[in-house]
Amino acid sequence: MFSGAQISLYPMSDDFVDVILGALSALDPYRDQLRIETDDISTLLVGTPDIVMAAMRDLFVAAAKSGKHCVMHATLSRGCPGEPDDPICHVPEMTGPLAPLDERKAQALTAVSSIPLAGQPTAAQFSLYTLGIGQHMDEIYGCIDFIKSSGVFDKSKNFCTKLRGDAAPVFATVGEAFVRFGPPQGHVTIDLTVSANSPSAI
Repeated sequence: MFSGAQISLYPMSDDFVDVILGALSALDPYRDQLRIETDDISTLLVGTPDIVMAAMRDLFVAAAKSGKHCVMHATLSRGCPGEPDDPICHVPEMTGPLAPLDERKAQALTAVSSIPLAGQPTAAQFSLYTLGIGQHMDEIYGCIDFIKSSGVFDKSKNFCTKLRGDAAPVFATVGEAFVRFGPPQGHVTIDLTVSANSPSAI
């Protein structure tokens, strides 16, 4: 399987370069578990979904701890049929048939409830796309049910769902949506925007 994310970090500050460079050390614990490629638009993180999400979370929290308004945009994808299998992405549990939806929702809630807090208030919005399956709306509605019980659900919006809370359970909720919904080896994508320290937060 191939899994990863294209991420872009935007500190809303004149010293955005210092904020970004100061946050990069948050990726150090993950560098031997990820393939990282950067250009002038985004950074590609390739690895297992749990490591990709943890690296994104820690990078974002490190930047947001500056107190500056910070936004991260990410496009996540797993199981894309157009990408070659990559050994760094191998997850033994993500094989076999699709488990019952209620079972997967319960597993997702258990995982989110055990996450230590990061101490960084965060808002996010994301859209889940389970591609190439006939019952894709069943998967999306099941994901929405999970999100509404996750503790970080804020509201439904056109084309996306909004989350609000500590950064750790917010990222964990997105991560569980990414791996629990859609076939284990199927093509699943997420469009994600995360914000902290916004002067217009409501």
